[in-house]
Amino acid sequence: MVLDKDVAKKIAGLLLQINAIKLNPENPFTWASGWKSPIYCDNRIMLSFPEVRRFVSKEMANQVTDLYGKPDVIAGVATGAIGVGLLVAEVLELPFIYIRPEPKTHGRQNQIEGQIAEGQTVVVVEDLISTGKSSLNAVRALKTSNVKVHGMLAIFTYGFATASTNFEKEGVTLHTLSDYDHLIKQARETDYIKESQLQTLLQWKSNPQQWKQ
Repeated sequence: MVLDKDVAKKIAGLLLQINAIKLNPENPFTWASGWKSPIYCDNRIMLSFPEVRRFVSKEMANQVTDLYGKPDVIAGVATGAIGVGLLVAEVLELPFIYIRPEPKTHGRQNQIEGQIAEGQTVVVVEDLISTGKSSLNAVRALKTSNVKVHGMLAIFTYGFATASTNFEKEGVTLHTLSDYDHLIKQARETDYIKESQLQTLLQWKSNPQQWKQ
């Protein structure tokens, strides 16, 4: 769920401007999952743009406190959200941890890196939500450590129905700064895409797994 439509629109414009998000309906990208897609998103690129990362981290920090007050800890999901999660923790002057996809096979065999104690509260930060599986895997690791997960806040979501279902099943609240609908609207208003490309982008959103150019 997007909380602030004006912020969602601005974030979408910034991500397009710095090429963190690319739209190419004529020459679709291939995701690691094998899905064909007219959109590719790598929000880690924003870390190379000081003004953008400051704006994003400030807005995320504001929304964390608006939604949950001030938690004990901010957590980032490795690897994409380590950078932005740390920035949010810095703005809020809070401890930071990050969660690996799975425990290490050596040393202390940690999945959670950093210090968090049983009973503490945490907000999880993500850079991107697609199906939500890897993000929810991080939440489960935190819950296993007996900490209270308030919810998750991400920069961007594609808005897939399967993601909504997965989060609902896990009982995890998700909010995002921006989403696919605001992105497409912003892209059209700024002539980043043509009217002729709009239908293709909307068709992909309706059935991304089976979409073909």
